[in-house]
Amino acid sequence: MIKATSLKKSYGETLAVDGISFEIAAGEIYGLLGPNGAGKTTTLSILSGLLKPDSGSVTLAGVSLEGEERKAKGLLGVVPQEMTLYEELTARETLLFWGRIYGLGGKRLDERIDSLLERAGLAAKAKKRVRTFSGGMKRRLHLLTGLVHEPKALLLDEVTVGIDPQGRIALLEIVKEVAASGTAVLYTTHYLEEAEALCDRLSIIDFGKVLVEGTIDELVRSLGEGEVVSLTGSFTGESIRRALEGHDEAAILSLEDGAGLLSIDLSGPDVFRLLDSLFGKVTGVEEVSIRRPSLQSLFLKLTGREIRD
Repeated sequence: MIKATSLKKSYGETLAVDGISFEIAAGEIYGLLGPNGAGKTTTLSILSGLLKPDSGSVTLAGVSLEGEERKAKGLLGVVPQEMTLYEELTARETLLFWGRIYGLGGKRLDERIDSLLERAGLAAKAKKRVRTFSGGMKRRLHLLTGLVHEPKALLLDEVTVGIDPQGRIALLEIVKEVAASGTAVLYTTHYLEEAEALCDRLSIIDFGKVLVEGTIDELVRSLGEGEVVSLTGSFTGESIRRALEGHDEAAILSLEDGAGLLSIDLSGPDVFRLLDSLFGKVTGVEEVSIRRPSLQSLFLKLTGREIRD
């Protein structure tokens, strides 16, 4: 349904997108994760037709974004991070405005708006001006502006930023319902737990490249069987590196003075020798926690930095 093939885009000497490719099937929610500067925004801008790639192609339901731009954009819904709402319009007027932009009208549009407002829990607020809405209500209405024309493909960029947990759950339920109806969804987020709960598949990108792609289980398994061991204290990063020399059952996910994340196979035959080396040679370890591998662990392993950086 959404197909990106070998996309490249440069800004001067900076290669922002470097050969990115992926396909998203109808009814699938596909996550695109990466730190700021990884190439997510440029990729979304290309997919939405705002930017032309230096090379590569995008098709939506088999329609070329370059060769049949108007037709392709008619199949696409886009919900950017920055809200595109007019404060003096009511909720109903907002959706009427966006529906008419897409050439809709009459009874069909009225019924579609009624259905969307009901689904988002905004039916009772249909005649209220947007400026009176809470942040969560605005986010839900903002999402509906990208759904009013029943798109075949939907691009969502950080749509839950700045809303409370209850509002986030309500919004994500709408996204799941949209995908269940057959829409292909591309979803970007800084909330890794959100991606784990929502996405069928995802890719992690950095420096304009896809580093890994797959289901959550496939990606987490790629870390190996080790648990994630978090260390904090007054130790130096170099002392941890020295203690781990010769221990293949341990891998460094991230490390600096006073804080480290390690992947360690605690069921391995040499684990006691490893722990003796680690805690016998390193001074200043004040707190240790252990957890199962996660999407965050994988992200740190691949990029060496937190998702929020």
